[in-house]
Amino acid sequence: MKGIRSIFLACFLVSAFACFLASAFDPSPLQDFCVAIDDPKAGVFVNGKFCKDPKLAVADDFFFSGLNKPGNTNNRVGSNVTTVNVDQIPGLNTLGISLVRIDYAPYGENPPHTHPRGTEILAVVQGTLYVGFVTSNPENRLITKILYPGDVFVFPIGLIHFQYNLGNTPAVAFAGLSSQNAGVITIANAVFGSNPPINPDVLTKAFQLDKNVVTHLQSIF
Repeated sequence: MKGIRSIFLACFLVSAFACFLASAFDPSPLQDFCVAIDDPKAGVFVNGKFCKDPKLAVADDFFFSGLNKPGNTNNRVGSNVTTVNVDQIPGLNTLGISLVRIDYAPYGENPPHTHPRGTEILAVVQGTLYVGFVTSNPENRLITKILYPGDVFVFPIGLIHFQYNLGNTPAVAFAGLSSQNAGVITIANAVFGSNPPINPDVLTKAFQLDKNVVTHLQSIF
């Protein structure tokens, strides 16, 4: 009886752990697809989302056009991210995948950021990029690589990462993400540009900066 109880407990713990892991990512579809809709009266409820009746799905629910067009990099960081997720292709709902195009001006960067819900795999098609990510506490190890056209690099889910164009010509990369909507948190914007602002005293101590420097950074973000 004791052995049976141990087996039952082990099975329960494994099942609970599996459920915990599953709840951290996009749910697996229970049908061929689940085209997202805004009007619940026009769909059915599947995997926590309202979906269009599969019989009413059309090709445009799974289509996006425009990734051949360069994004506008005329901004402070010199980059532009064109996102293709469930908001652009409703047919991506529940499929756990999305895509972005990243354009970099000469010496432009995609600044340090994280994707809380997805791992990223990036492929360079033009230019030379210095890329990297930082591991979690307490090690905070920086892992970097210089990428050339045809090279591929992976940024693990949730870790701070970046890309920087080393060249004096534009660069282009495409990246896939393991979520229909991976989310993005740009570190500088989140910390110094939060709404409402974080108390400068908190940031002064956290970053060991002069308070005037903190308030200046908050003013530009």
